Amino acid sequence: MSAFSFLERYRAATFVLAVVFFCSPGYAEGVQGEFDNQCVMGLASGHRTPTDCSVNWTGKDGKTYCFTDAKAKALFLKDPTANLEKAREFIATSEVEATQADMADVTTDQVKTFTQELIESAAKTNGGAFPLHDAVTDKKLDLVFEQFEFVRQLKGYGFFPDVKFHAKDDEAKKYVLDFWVKPRAGKLVLMDTRIYRAPKKEGNAWTLVSRSPTPWWWIPSTEHPGDTEVRRGWQVMSSIDEHIVDAQKKDGGVFKLKDDVTGEEIALQFVAIHQPVRKLKEDGQYFACSDFRKVGTTDEFYDIDFWVDEQSGKMSVLKAKVHKVPTLKDGTWVQVPRYNWDDKTSDVVP
Repeated sequence: MSAFSFLERYRAATFVLAVVFFCSPGYAEGVQGEFDNQCVMGLASGHRTPTDCSVNWTGKDGKTYCFTDAKAKALFLKDPTANLEKAREFIATSEVEATQADMADVTTDQVKTFTQELIESAAKTNGGAFPLHDAVTDKKLDLVFEQFEFVRQLKGYGFFPDVKFHAKDDEAKKYVLDFWVKPRAGKLVLMDTRIYRAPKKEGNAWTLVSRSPTPWWWIPSTEHPGDTEVRRGWQVMSSIDEHIVDAQKKDGGVFKLKDDVTGEEIALQFVAIHQPVRKLKEDGQYFACSDFRKVGTTDEFYDIDFWVDEQSGKMSVLKAKVHKVPTLKDGTWVQVPRYNWDDKTSDVVP
């Protein structure tokens, strides 16, 4: 064998080995996953583990998630939606102090601008509609932006703009999306997008109802009310929302309320909480109105008032009372009030 032929064979063998190495699952140069290539199953379990992202998975959101090995990936894929939410919660909790410091340099208007630019950018590549994968129905939604409802701030966690949309194919189908935005390394980043309220067919009309389970960022707001001296409307709404969800869990998915006038126990399906939230001047309690549909009907809606107070460091619901009852008039169900509020006795909570 000549020296030349040996050298050629050596180079060929070296090339083959290089191809096998660089193209094998154990090498993933250039792959950039979410969470800085940390194992997403590790994050869901409460610890950080860096990876080379050679073992990865692309979710229906189009993002790449990394794993330490195939076993971690298989465990994650048993319930990817729940595990991904746990991972994001762990990241949020572990970055509280840094996020809290960075939030001081960010305004609500900046958050709105960032979120709207994100929505518009995504819509440009999707026929003018904002695309979103609905994890509950496992369907892709095409949504049209309408307006911002409000932006909540959760100290140490970030900003949560509530944005109203409607379905591209049916303007009557309304959605409310929660965007989780937080400052990181001098810029705003989108952490998550969740459907907070979605349309539900009631007879011939669409009704906007709250999704269950409630996004996790509504819950910490009621557990740490002392973080801010002034209560916000969304904090009061959060406590009411949590109260309703807990009650529904106990009663098979319905909210049961005793009518203080008739004595009847009414089975209700939660629809939405109204704005504005108000604070009573007399005793400092908060209250808000809400809509519920009577179970077994399509168009009988009750207006229920909730009173909220801050006790033992936590905002909680004190009582609920029927404000308006469904009454049949000329063949149509309308809400008739049992009592009226004097706006002079309370202040609007922003």
